[in-house]
This record gives sequence, structure tokens and C-alpha cells, in this order.
Amino acid sequence: MVPRTRDGYEHFQKDFPIDPSSLTRFRKRLGAEGIEHLLKELLNTAKRTGQLKKTHLNKVNVDTTVQEKAITFPTDAKLYYKMREALVIAARERGITLRQSYCKLAQKALSRQSGYARARQFKRAGKMTRRLKIFLGRVHRDIERKVVDRDEELQRLLDLSTRLQAQQKDSKNKIYSLHAQEVECISKGKAHKRYEFGCKVGLVTSSRDNWVLGVQAFHGNPYDGHTLKDSLEQVKRLTGWQAKEVYVDLGYRGHGVKGGTKVHVVNFRSMKKKMRSVRHWFKRRAAIEPVIGHMKQDNRMQRNHLKGKEGDKINALLSGCGFNMRKLIKVFLWPKWIRQFFQNKRTENRNFQIRFI
Repeated sequence: MVPRTRDGYEHFQKDFPIDPSSLTRFRKRLGAEGIEHLLKELLNTAKRTGQLKKTHLNKVNVDTTVQEKAITFPTDAKLYYKMREALVIAARERGITLRQSYCKLAQKALSRQSGYARARQFKRAGKMTRRLKIFLGRVHRDIERKVVDRDEELQRLLDLSTRLQAQQKDSKNKIYSLHAQEVECISKGKAHKRYEFGCKVGLVTSSRDNWVLGVQAFHGNPYDGHTLKDSLEQVKRLTGWQAKEVYVDLGYRGHGVKGGTKVHVVNFRSMKKKMRSVRHWFKRRAAIEPVIGHMKQDNRMQRNHLKGKEGDKINALLSGCGFNMRKLIKVFLWPKWIRQFFQNKRTENRNFQIRFI
């Protein structure tokens, strides 16, 4: 290793400082439970420095978002093409002589399908999609005829091909990606992005100071209200304190949570009948939205590249760790008088808002 100077290395380095695969092995050793323990230690650090107190859990905000998987937008044509390609590669590796691989014909059909769809010529695009499905079916049947004793990997590909060819528009548990079969199609009602492909993530933040108190990935596309109980249990497990009042949006109606925690479903139609202090905390629920935005843009929850369901859980937890780490860095590196200045400003703004609600 070349010695490093103040301004960097003495000359250009071609190698990585560490092997990238070592990070993969490190994540696998820790798992989701180990990463959750890391988030717990960050919250304990905030508690020891006096930045996180029990009063922060008097009022918390809860919401869900979608953590998208790093996959291409799924279409039937792409899936048929990739599945046929995977079967052809598997046959070549095992020395199986196929009658025809349809490599060039499938590539031409896929190119035409995307061009027709772009030009909004949907009948022609549908014809190319059916042709790709025919190519896949021929390769699939050719392998089944010529191989009797199939190994586990080949049988898995054949089963996946059968499932892909059988699925329809209204089928349940559809395949949206061949390498990430845990991906789900989630609709959150966004105008600019009607469908998102990944998994749902539940997030809990403190209404004061926006600390991330809990974050976890949920698979199976559950109803928002059904995730509330698990999210609150995670908060108690990480902080050791139970949230007293929870503020959620209308998507959590019918949550069924009972016990020492009071759940407020924010409804602005009935807000005029509430007291001014209550209206303030109802409006404060929206503070969780920019936290989600920062976690996606700054902490890599926008697009998850980690493998499997375990990777979804790890990536969500690491995003929460990164968000809390940024808050702690401000505590450690900013001078005390700057922190006190912003704290006074926040107090003045909060008092001003309560006075004029």
C-alpha cells in the first residue's frame, strides 16, 4: 500500500481500498437482527447524550412507504425473453442440444415489441409478445423432452417458466422479476407513479426532533393498519419505552391496536372541532413525509440492490441508521452555541404556530 499524504495518495490507485465482497459477507453475518441491534445502539447513544428522552415518545408519527427493488420495469415481453435466455444458457451448460434457441428471432421480436408499444400500436405489440411466449414454450418443451433426470437448478428454472407462462393479468402472486421473485406490485395512489415494485416499509418517528425510532420491511403487501402493531413493538424493543400517543393518516383506519397506546387517525375534516394544541400535533404528523424523502434520497432507500427478503429488511434498517447517524454527527461536530441557537429558533416557531392555530 502506497503511503497517503494530506491531499491523498502520492499517485493514482487502481484498486479498491477493500474488497467489495467483504461488505456483502459482513452484512450476511450480521443479518437483519444484527442491523437492528446497530439501530438500537445509535438510539442508546442519543439517549446518553440527552438528545433522545422519554418525552419524545409521548407523541410519535407512523407511516408506510414503498422501498423499490433494483429491477427493470416488468413487462410480459421482457420476462418471456429473459426466461427463454436463462433456459438456453442452462441447456448449454449441461450439454443439451436444443432444436432451436431462437436467440436472434427473440431479440428481433423484443425490439419490435418495444417499438410498437412506443408508437401506441398495441395490436402489433401484443402479437410480438405472443411470439416471444411461443419461443419460450418451444424451448421449455424441448428441454423437458430431452432431459429426464434433472438437477435441482434446472428443475427450478422449468417450474419458474411454467409459472410465468400460466400467469394472467388478474393472477395472484405474479412474477415481476426472475432474479428477485419476492418483488410485489404496490399501488400507493400517486399520480406520477401509479405502481411501485418492491416491498412496503413501516416507519416510526418522534413528533419532536424527528428521530427514527423504528423501521422495518413488510412482505405480502399488508394493509397499513395491520403493520401498526409490529411497528410499535419494534419501537418498544429498541428504545425500552412505549409510545403514548400515535398519529397516523387515514390509511390506518381499522388498525385494531389496543393497550396503553392511544392512536389518533388524522382527519382534517373534523379538525375544526379539536383544541388548538391538538390541531398542532395533528398537523405535525406530516413531518414524517420529509423524513421518508431524506431516507430515500440521502440514505439509499429509494432503490434497494440487496438480495432477497433479508436484503429488503437490512436495507430499510440501514437507512434508518444512516438518518440517525446524520443527526448525531450534528450533535458531536456542531458547536454548542449553534445547537442552542437552532433549538431556540425551533421553540419560538413552535410557540408561534400553537398561538395562531
